[in-house]
Amino acid sequence: MNQTSGPVGVILSVDPDRFAEVVQAARATGLTVTGEQPLLGSLSGTIAEDRIPVLEAVDGVESVDRERIVRLPPPDSPLQ
Repeated sequence: MNQTSGPVGVILSVDPDRFAEVVQAARATGLTVTGEQPLLGSLSGTIAEDRIPVLEAVDGVESVDRERIVRLPPPDSPLQ
C-alpha cells in the first residue's frame, strides 16, 4: 500500500532575479508557501515529503532544506 507522507516544513534558496517565477513553479509542485523573502532569495513553506525531489528539480531552486524543529524539554524535567 502506497501511503502519501505528511507535510514537512522546508526552506528554499532560490534565484532572487527570478523570485516570482520560481515561487509560482514551486507552488505548482505542491508547495504551500508560508513566507517569502524576495531580497534574500529565500522562501519557506510546507510540502509532502515525497514531493521534495520534485521541488528540488524546479529550475531556479538552488537548495531545499528541511526546517529544524527544536523541542526543549519541560522546565521541570531532569537534564540528560
